[in-house]
Amino acid sequence: MDCKIIKIIILLIFLPTKTFAIEFEGNFKQGSFILGKAKPGDRITIDNRDVKVSKDGYFVFGLGRDRKNNIIIKVFSEGKFQTYEKKVFKRKYKIQRIDGLPEKKVTPPKEVYERIKKENKLIGDARLIESDLPFFKKKFLNPLDKAIVTGVYGSQRILNGKPKWPHYGIDFAAKEGTKIKAMLDGVATMVEPDLFYTGGTLIFDHGHGISTLYMHMKDIYVKNGQKVKQGDVIGTVGSTGRSTGPHLDIRLNWFDVRLDPATVLKLN
Repeated sequence: MDCKIIKIIILLIFLPTKTFAIEFEGNFKQGSFILGKAKPGDRITIDNRDVKVSKDGYFVFGLGRDRKNNIIIKVFSEGKFQTYEKKVFKRKYKIQRIDGLPEKKVTPPKEVYERIKKENKLIGDARLIESDLPFFKKKFLNPLDKAIVTGVYGSQRILNGKPKWPHYGIDFAAKEGTKIKAMLDGVATMVEPDLFYTGGTLIFDHGHGISTLYMHMKDIYVKNGQKVKQGDVIGTVGSTGRSTGPHLDIRLNWFDVRLDPATVLKLN
């Protein structure tokens, strides 16, 4: 074989192949918020769903409470693509059974069903917003300076033998009137002072499908469409809605996927 041809073959064998620079911040376990970093201009799909990629290459997604399957991430870059399959680790959740409760404590009266349906749609619509806001990339800030965690993500009650919705947030016990701070820069997309279940409720959009919710508030200091900075005082702790005492319930979502706020906060 011609020496020149042999040299070309050897060069092709040892020529470095194209690498896909991609990074992930977060644990691949149920309920987790995961921040990704790719090359600017790359296209990313999560389980065959296109996700937004910021101008500097950041993207975000989350894993639901009961997700069982591995997650499939594809990176398309300059006409080529690479697939990453990540194992999703399961968590154990606290289950509490309470029997002998009056029926009104278990099931809301029929006359409020229509109201609940309308309010759930308001919340659902706000959670589905997909903007280009870049705030999701920042580190989150605790909403209260001092508070005791009394409710955790994923826990579930079985009342009189009826499984209720799992708790998808974190409850902080605090005195009524305690100031609440914005966990992240954002834009208010829902401001409601009196929802049936959650009372005074705020939702902020942080970009790329990430939203945060603040519930059972006494006072709300922002208006719909208002932009806030991380650390701004947005309202006060209350006991509005279906609440048994003053506390703040916070939620974190990636579109309709409910995530654990503890995966982005530093809690004692």
